Amino acid sequence: MKNNFDIEVLDTTLRDGAQGEGISFSLRDKLAITETLDELGVTFIEAGNPGSNPKDMEYFRQAASINLKNAKLCAFGSTRKKGVKACDDMQLRSLLNAETEVVVIFGKSWDLHVNEVLQVSLNENLDMIGDTISFLKAQGKKVIYDAEHFFDGYAADYSYALSTIQTAFGAGAARIVLCDTNGGSITGKINTAAQEVKKLMPDTVFGIHAHNDCGLAIANSITAVQAGFIHVQGTLAGFGERCGNTSLAALIPTLELKMALYCLPQGNLVRIGELTRRVAEIANVIISDDMPYIGTHAFSHKGGMHADGVLKNKQSFEHVNPAAVGNNRHLLMSEVGGRAAIAERVKKIEPDVHKDHPVIISLAEKLKALEAGGWAYEGADASFEILILRELGRYKPFFNIEAYRVMSEHPKGEKIECSNAWVKVLAGDQYEVAAAEGVGPVGALDEALRRALTRFFPGLAKMRLEDYKVRVIDGKDATAARVRVLIESTDGQRTWNTVGVSADILDASRAALVDSIEYMLINEEVRK
Repeated sequence: MKNNFDIEVLDTTLRDGAQGEGISFSLRDKLAITETLDELGVTFIEAGNPGSNPKDMEYFRQAASINLKNAKLCAFGSTRKKGVKACDDMQLRSLLNAETEVVVIFGKSWDLHVNEVLQVSLNENLDMIGDTISFLKAQGKKVIYDAEHFFDGYAADYSYALSTIQTAFGAGAARIVLCDTNGGSITGKINTAAQEVKKLMPDTVFGIHAHNDCGLAIANSITAVQAGFIHVQGTLAGFGERCGNTSLAALIPTLELKMALYCLPQGNLVRIGELTRRVAEIANVIISDDMPYIGTHAFSHKGGMHADGVLKNKQSFEHVNPAAVGNNRHLLMSEVGGRAAIAERVKKIEPDVHKDHPVIISLAEKLKALEAGGWAYEGADASFEILILRELGRYKPFFNIEAYRVMSEHPKGEKIECSNAWVKVLAGDQYEVAAAEGVGPVGALDEALRRALTRFFPGLAKMRLEDYKVRVIDGKDATAARVRVLIESTDGQRTWNTVGVSADILDASRAALVDSIEYMLINEEVRK
């Protein structure tokens, strides 16, 4: 499993991240995140446990057709069950059926878990570790061994904890990953154990898997790297069980920019903010504004000494160049900030613009106003493209909604859907009225709108909604809060994302639906 990087990165968003509270990935979500992580350039994607549920097994079947350019998929599972031969263990069989080159196996390092959770003898646990890895290696698999609860086990009985990883290495594990599973270890404890295992097992490739229950996941991961570990694990946006995992979006820039230890293909670090936001939008979680490196506040400077200093010398109040991580300096009391990035995007449509072009200046101001109102375009490229076309004066709507009405009935009748919608549209100089039923109000509105428009635009018959997400922008307003609706649509060949914002969830949905349809029609016209 050699690579050309100083540090190899395993992202476990799809496995450990999926165990975070409020996280629920659809099969399509998992496939989209896989493509995003590969686009970033991580070394491994720990994609799930095929033995735990049918969705993960189906994921591995479909993921096999993705042309991954950088990452290797890993199936995840545990050591064999007690009293069962490895070759007869159904969970290990499911790992083989996933057909990944690499598998990740976790086993117990803490005698407390061996005695009270597994309820087997200490020797039997060692046999379970050794048998499992030997069996998988004999089947041609490369094994990453996660030593679960290693640091707690090391503190309780260091001799036994060491014997577990020595057994794993002796059985053929390619990587030994020490896990701070409870996230309760302080940095000094990590350093002591890491230094000791490196000294005792100098030929072993070690990794670190840290949780953030003490707020030390990144610090503990860096400490392990400083001790000579070359494999790090975490989730890109940092979410995961309890307080989350090591945030790779913060760890990777630190390793590359502060320690000159390269983790990603050359040139990819600049995209880490963009791609982390894409994963967060798919997961329907919020990236904190003050998240290191990629947060919107990471390079913000208010008026006075800080703003004056950074304009004279950026190093005075910025520890790295914002552009290195795809971010922008934001001077809160000025008009500066963000225009260069906007210009690069607009150049795809109008190559002659520059950051000081009137259109870019106007668009930057409009974006600020829209973002203040809750709009966000990181995960809604199609809506942003329409916004650009409007600003360039190239946007001509294909249709207008003259009126619409949506009603829901509860309890629903036995033979009718719960919601129905009526819509009146104007396309050119012709009107069309249509109605539709749906299991929910947005579904009914979507069906009625496309039914009305298909007369004018037959190509819409192949369009469908793939995903629908709602986020409350400011919860303190309770039921009067503005909401942001994100919609993913497809025509069977490509997908695109649109956004709408309103205090009325139906109106926000309507805005996102209209953008979605308009975007498809714009692209159909371009193809023609």
